[in-house]
Amino acid sequence: MHYSLGIDAGGTYTDAILVKDSDGTVMCSSKALTTYPDLVEGIRNAIEGIDHSYLKNVNLVSVSTTLATNTVLEGTGCPVALILVGEHPMKGDFPAKHVLSTPGGHDFNGEEIEKPDLSAIKKFAEKVSDDVAAFAVSSFFSIRNPEHEMAITDVIHEATGLPVVCGHELSQDLGAYERAVTAALNAQLIPISDKFIRSVMDEIKRKDINARLLMLKCDGTVVGLKDALDKPVETIFSGPAASLVGASFLSGLDTCAVVDVGGTSTDVSAIVDGVPELSDTGAVVGGWKTRVRATRMETSAMGGDSHVWTQSKKIRIGPRRVIPLCLASSKYPSFLHKLKKSPVPLRSVLDRNVQPTKFFMRSGFKPVGLDESETEVLNSIGYEPMSLDEIAVISKKYPSTIIIDSLIQKRLIQAIGFTPTDALHVLGEYTEWDIEASNAGAEKLGRLSKMTSIDFCNKVKDVVAKNMAFNLMSYILPGIEKSGIKKIVDGEFNSRFKVDIPVVLLGGPVSAYRENVEKAIDAEIVIPDHAEVGNAAGALFGKGIKRVEIIVRPISVADPEEGYLVFSPLGRRTFENYREAIEYANNHGKKLVIDYMGECGVSKDNVDINLTQKTFSPEDWKHDPLETVIQINGIGYPKKFMM
Repeated sequence: MHYSLGIDAGGTYTDAILVKDSDGTVMCSSKALTTYPDLVEGIRNAIEGIDHSYLKNVNLVSVSTTLATNTVLEGTGCPVALILVGEHPMKGDFPAKHVLSTPGGHDFNGEEIEKPDLSAIKKFAEKVSDDVAAFAVSSFFSIRNPEHEMAITDVIHEATGLPVVCGHELSQDLGAYERAVTAALNAQLIPISDKFIRSVMDEIKRKDINARLLMLKCDGTVVGLKDALDKPVETIFSGPAASLVGASFLSGLDTCAVVDVGGTSTDVSAIVDGVPELSDTGAVVGGWKTRVRATRMETSAMGGDSHVWTQSKKIRIGPRRVIPLCLASSKYPSFLHKLKKSPVPLRSVLDRNVQPTKFFMRSGFKPVGLDESETEVLNSIGYEPMSLDEIAVISKKYPSTIIIDSLIQKRLIQAIGFTPTDALHVLGEYTEWDIEASNAGAEKLGRLSKMTSIDFCNKVKDVVAKNMAFNLMSYILPGIEKSGIKKIVDGEFNSRFKVDIPVVLLGGPVSAYRENVEKAIDAEIVIPDHAEVGNAAGALFGKGIKRVEIIVRPISVADPEEGYLVFSPLGRRTFENYREAIEYANNHGKKLVIDYMGECGVSKDNVDINLTQKTFSPEDWKHDPLETVIQINGIGYPKKFMM
C-alpha cells in the first residue's frame, strides 16, 4: 500500500494530509503552528501529527505555501537590487531597494543595440552588496536574446557571490516593465523560498521518508525542486491554487467557487470542470503586476490573524498579520497580566502600532543593514511580548511607527495584537487558545469604539464575512465597479446577489462565518470534511504541466533567403532555411517539456504533448511565413494520478 503526503505551510499554520494512492481516501490529517524564523519545527510538528506507521510507505510528498504571497502582500521580502539594461519604459516604481539603469539590450530580432557597461555594473554590485540579499537583471528584449543578462549575471556572481535572477528565465511574454517587476519579486523571495524548501527536505530526510518531492505552482500545476528553488515567484498564489484543487477533491465538485480564509489573506477563485480558471494576464499581488501565469483570483489582506485595530472610532482590519492575543497568552504565561495592565492610549494618538492590544517581540532573524535608530529600537526589544511603553523605557524614547514598521518589514520583530481569531474566541465559536486574553483585548478595543466586547467582536466577525462575500462577488463580476458591489454586499439596498454555482469555504474555523456569509449573498455554501487542511490536500492533486512557446522569423524581412531565427526560452539560434528552423523548434520544444517533466518525477511515457503551430504573413507575401509561433503543451501524470 502506497501513500502520498501533502504539506501546506501558511502564514499561521502548517498543515499535513495523508492520502491513499489507490483510491484517494484521506487516512489522516494534522495542523501545527508555522514557526519563525526556523520553519522546520512547524513542518516537523505537522508531520508528527500523521500516523507514523504510514510514513515508511509514502512515495510522494507535494508541498504548497502561501509564504511567497504573504511576503509580497505584507512587503516583507528581502531587500534586492535591480539592474535595468536598455531603454525600459517606466510605468511605475519597482519592488527593489536599489535600481541601476545601464545601456544595452536588444531589438525585436535579438540584435544587440548597445553593449552593457560591465565595469559600471560591477562597481554598483560591489557598492550595494552588503545592503541586499539578491540581484535581479532585466534586459530589453532579453526574451529574444538573453546574452546581456547572462553576462551581467557572471559579473555579479564573481563580484558578490549573491543570487541573481534574470527576466528571461521567468517569462517569454512581451512587457519589459512587468518582466522587470517579476524578476525583482523573484529575487526578494529566493532566500525565503530556499530556506522553506530545504526545511521540508531536511525534515523528510530526518523521518526516513524515501519519496519524490514536488511543489505546487500558482497555476495549479506541480514543479520539481530545481524550478521551485530557482523560480520561487511562480509559487506566488500556490496557496490559492492548492485551495482550488483541494476544494474540488474534498467536496467532490468539479465546478465551484472557493473562498479560502487563511491567516493573512482571503482568496477567492474558481474551478470549472476540474480545471482552475487562469488569468489572461500575469498575477497581480500586493499591487505589483507580474508576468507569472496564475489562477484568476480575488485576494485581500484580511485573514483570521489580520490585525484588528481602531482609529477615529472605526474598526480597521489588516493589512498585516499579527500573533493573536489568545495564542501569545498560551505561549507566554506572563503576557495576560501585561495585557490587562496595558493602558488605553488617547484616541488622538492611535494608529496601527499605538493600540492598547499591540505588542512586539524579536523574531530571531539576523539583523542586516540597520541604521542607528533601528538598531537602538531593536536592541530594546526582547524575545517575549513588550508594549511600546516598555520599549520606550529601555531605549529612552518612544519608538516611531516608521521605525517599528521598518523592523517588521525586515522580519526582525513580530507583532502581537487582536485578530478575528480572538473575536471568535470571545464569541465562543473557536476556543483553541486562551479565551481570557481575547476577552481582555476585546474589552479595551470595544471601549475605544464605544461598544461592548461582544458587540465589538460581532462587528469584527461581520466585517470578515462581508469581506469574503465582497471578494467572491468581485471575482464573479469582473469589470463591475467595486464600490457598487460593496454597497449591495453591505446591505445598503433591498437586494442580494445570487450565486449559481456552489461556494466552498476552506480554512480553520470557516464554519463560524457560514451564517453571516449566507446573509450577505444567496448561495449554496459547502464546508467539506477536512476543510481546515484543504490546501494540503490540493498540494497532492496538481498535474505536471509545461507550456513552451517558440517563435521562428526570417533574419531579414527584405531578404528572407538570408536565413531564419528561432527564439526559445534558452535563447536564439540561426538556421539556413525555414524547414530546418521549424524542425529544430519542434524537437527543441518537446525536449524542454520532457526534461521538465523528468524534474517533476514524471517519465516521458506518462506525458501527453500537444503541439500547435500558427503562421503569420502579410498579403501577397511569396516566401515562407513571416512569423511562425509554435506552442508545445505537455501534461504529465505522476503515478498517483494513474488510478
